Amino acid sequence: MNFTRLFKPFAHVPVAEAHCDGPCGVYDPAAARITAEAVRSMTKKMLDLAVPDTGDAAATASYLNTMARYATIKEEQAEATKHELLVLWTDFFKPEHLEANPDLHETFWNAAKLCSTTKQNLDVAACDALIEACEKVHNMFWGAKSRDVDFYLAS
Repeated sequence: MNFTRLFKPFAHVPVAEAHCDGPCGVYDPAAARITAEAVRSMTKKMLDLAVPDTGDAAATASYLNTMARYATIKEEQAEATKHELLVLWTDFFKPEHLEANPDLHETFWNAAKLCSTTKQNLDVAACDALIEACEKVHNMFWGAKSRDVDFYLAS
């Protein structure tokens, strides 16, 4: 088959260029903030969950079930946070953004490591540090777009 004939109708279509891998508007650091808040919420819930008396089998089963559910959600949301951050780092930010944000790579690297820390531990301080890192990413992102967008927490 002659592929030249197949693509000939598209020969007049102009080439589109963008600085991002996806079109503008698909990237937003809010997704990382939302998932990081879920990590903190589940961490707090896990720490607040009362351990039942050892002789109460039903209460112990309920406790273990609830703890497992909270842990699963925390793990999934920490991984989602890491994914959102890594997509922004690798797909949105370009070398020219380093001039305005010389600590860009360190910020993202530390934020990704905090995602792992929050999966490995029940540490509210690490969760708070992750949310702070998400705020820093938020400011870098909107600064790169020359926009002033408030960072807010849902909880």
